[in-house]
Amino acid sequence: MVTSMTDIPAGFWKDPKGNLVPEVNIKPLDRLRDEFVKNAIENVLIEHDTMVELKQKLFSEFDAFIDLSFSEYGANIGGKKGNVTLYSFDHSLKLEVQVMEHIAFDERLQAAKALIDECIREWGATAHPGLMALINDAFQVDKAGKVSTARVLGLRRHNIEDEKWKRAMTAISDSIQSVGSKRYMRFYRRTPGTENYEPISLDIAKL
Repeated sequence: MVTSMTDIPAGFWKDPKGNLVPEVNIKPLDRLRDEFVKNAIENVLIEHDTMVELKQKLFSEFDAFIDLSFSEYGANIGGKKGNVTLYSFDHSLKLEVQVMEHIAFDERLQAAKALIDECIREWGATAHPGLMALINDAFQVDKAGKVSTARVLGLRRHNIEDEKWKRAMTAISDSIQSVGSKRYMRFYRRTPGTENYEPISLDIAKL
């Protein structure tokens, strides 16, 4: 028998398959485990909601500060504000806001791949094994069927004097499409007596 959370009658628990299990048949240790997990997650969700509110508040205040700073020079900045580092007056604290662009490739990446394949056939035995490995890795797809952006773009670093290769690199550049961006705010404090900054982690797994 499969049931939903709203169909669970008093005195029964639902197992992972959705079956109803009489409460009297559940071991005390299983009950304690269930209670601990639910209480832990409940507390984490409270902190999660608090963190979401804090993030929104900090970005709102950051944007207001940047607008104020720019207004002193009669300048206006549009879009997402970021790629800025702010320090406390004594430089003991540091706050960074970065805007990370998310990119994808359109159909012109396949044109680049075709040109590169032609290069490989023409180079034959003269092709450097290391470069061949980089090319093969660059066009490997992950489980989602996507290639590695960093590896594909990394091919452009190789200055190869071959007309087809250069056309392939142009095709890669032209195929780049911005599909959005995300802002990240990071916090640091300086280690006393040094010029080094250590990140202030908000990830519970790193605390």
